[in-house]
Amino acid sequence: MTYQVCIDIGGTFTDCLVSNSKGEIAIFKSPTTPGEFEKGFINVLHVAAEGYGLLPADFMKKIELVVHGSTVSTNALVERKTVKVGLVLTEGHQDILVLREGPRKGAFQWRLDYPDPYVPRHLTKTVAGRIDARGRELAPLSLDDVRKAASEFRNLGVEAVAVGLLWSVVNPAHELAVRAILEKELPGIPITLSHEINPMPREYKRIIAAAIDASINPIVRTYIEKLKTALDEEDFAGELLLANCVGGMMPLADMIRKPIYSVMSGPTLAPMAALALSDEPDIIVGDMGGTTFDVSALRDHQIIVTPDSMIHNDSLGIPKVDVRSVGAGGGSIAFVDEGGLLRVGPRSAGARPGPACYGKGGTEPTVTDANVVLGIVDPDYFLGGKMKLERELAEAAVDKIAERLGVTREQAAYAIYTTSNHNMVAAIEEITVREGINPRDSFFVCGGGATAIHIAEMADILGLKRYMVPRFMAGLSAFGGLICDIRSEESAVLLTSDANFNVDGVNQALKRLRQTGDGFLAEAGVAAENRQFEFSFLGRYEYQSFEIEVPFESKDGALSAEDLPGLVEAFHRMHERIYSIRADNDVVEFTAWKLRAIGKRSGQDLWQKNTLAVQSGEIKPKARRGIYQQESGRVETVPVYEMAELGAGARLAGPCLVEAETFTAYLKNQHQGEIDRYGNLVVNII
Repeated sequence: MTYQVCIDIGGTFTDCLVSNSKGEIAIFKSPTTPGEFEKGFINVLHVAAEGYGLLPADFMKKIELVVHGSTVSTNALVERKTVKVGLVLTEGHQDILVLREGPRKGAFQWRLDYPDPYVPRHLTKTVAGRIDARGRELAPLSLDDVRKAASEFRNLGVEAVAVGLLWSVVNPAHELAVRAILEKELPGIPITLSHEINPMPREYKRIIAAAIDASINPIVRTYIEKLKTALDEEDFAGELLLANCVGGMMPLADMIRKPIYSVMSGPTLAPMAALALSDEPDIIVGDMGGTTFDVSALRDHQIIVTPDSMIHNDSLGIPKVDVRSVGAGGGSIAFVDEGGLLRVGPRSAGARPGPACYGKGGTEPTVTDANVVLGIVDPDYFLGGKMKLERELAEAAVDKIAERLGVTREQAAYAIYTTSNHNMVAAIEEITVREGINPRDSFFVCGGGATAIHIAEMADILGLKRYMVPRFMAGLSAFGGLICDIRSEESAVLLTSDANFNVDGVNQALKRLRQTGDGFLAEAGVAAENRQFEFSFLGRYEYQSFEIEVPFESKDGALSAEDLPGLVEAFHRMHERIYSIRADNDVVEFTAWKLRAIGKRSGQDLWQKNTLAVQSGEIKPKARRGIYQQESGRVETVPVYEMAELGAGARLAGPCLVEAETFTAYLKNQHQGEIDRYGNLVVNII
């Protein structure tokens, strides 16, 4: 028996999903080890080995593949713990990261402090030399300026350098020359070139991507090296792939070359899992872990990729799967502010010490403590009974809130519960209602260990009609990693329009993209018959400021003049879909061309062959438990079902609880559930 593994490191627990050669999947969890994530990575593999009754050494030998979603780069950016970066720009343009793109911040945000640039002014150097928009050298590069910048960086203790020169995406000669000099003058210092990391015509997004990439390069490289060393010490001989932010996996060498693609990569796997679990066209994915609640959406059964992800006040620069996060997890801390209002999050108890009920030194009330007090979470069956919770400690923590608010313990616990729910509803509305999407028309897929506890009330608030509690909900991102593809995105700048379409130039660009994508998949070991390529272009109406991305099909990776009307019409339709207007008589400009290279992995679809036996006989609860009900103001007894004992077609009606080893689902009145053939609980609200 051989195994494929996906490990996703969360704020509280590290999830490990294991698929055997028959496609049978099991989930394991172990506490996250902040600051030493590689230890938690190995710990959860040992837990999995124990689950299969194997010694760790024997289990390691049977693992063919490990896929991994890392939070190292995201944490570094969020906590502002990146390395010192030097930035080289074209003379006269030293304020690109200061000026940004000037987007509107919001109708009512009329007074804002101007944010500091990502790279401070004293670490930003300029060099003489100029390339124009057609790739012509207007002024030669000043090698002396480059050497002077290198000397100043050396004196300032710079740990990485980003280079962003004007129009390097058309002619990279100057950027390449700068790198050659810097590598000689600053040996061992990583250099990021903007035309390589994010080849697009917009200076700010190209250069901010280079700066962010440089700032996390040593951090990601060090983590990968530590992880590889830890696996080598365990005699792991299989393949290791890392999650990227475009919804797929990358080999280690590619991630080291482009570490920016590891940013926010873990949460992007949850929508990939939802894509496989449901055929619904419009899906909302909510993943509530120990620290954050991550929400994403699928439209027309397609992942939404955004070019406008933000890290604090700066754009990430590169496109990524659109996932929004708020500080609303099981470990989110509740407190009463100076005005007497209850707040929940964004501060979290994390993995150390964790919620008070963990008994590891935490004393502040968290969402998990509230759920224990309410009776929804069974302290004796947390993680299938492997981790006992202390109800008395949870009660003592929640009593602090009760005293401040002047209410009973149960009322305080419910206030924490519902406040957390409304925080998550606001995040869902951000990615649906504010984007012109009615959540009532969407199917909700739960992810993370805590979402199923909260989804019933959130569904009623949002007016949802249906939602799913997947069998592997507590490791939804890890499940996404097990079944996702190897993916990479490449782009090329070539400005043309429908008024004078440059067919030959476009085809040359598409050919280069195809060759690059083919090389990436070949390096990743993907057989030719398992390679797929998806094309798109960035387009705009003439005189518009910003482009939109439009997918198109290309036979053999080439276009002809006869394809132009189809490209233009596709742009008009996409523009109308996004902005509700189209201008058929306006000139359409094409600014850049993109390729998504996709490689199918062996065994990633095996899980579909494992279906549940049909439910035989009437389902029976394993127990009954008292839950505090706000409507009646008292504790009421509800049936508790064991999910592992339910067969396909099994039906149950709320109010009730459904327990699995790694999560608890709470169904309210008028919520009726049915187990599908894969063991997922699909709930309809009547």
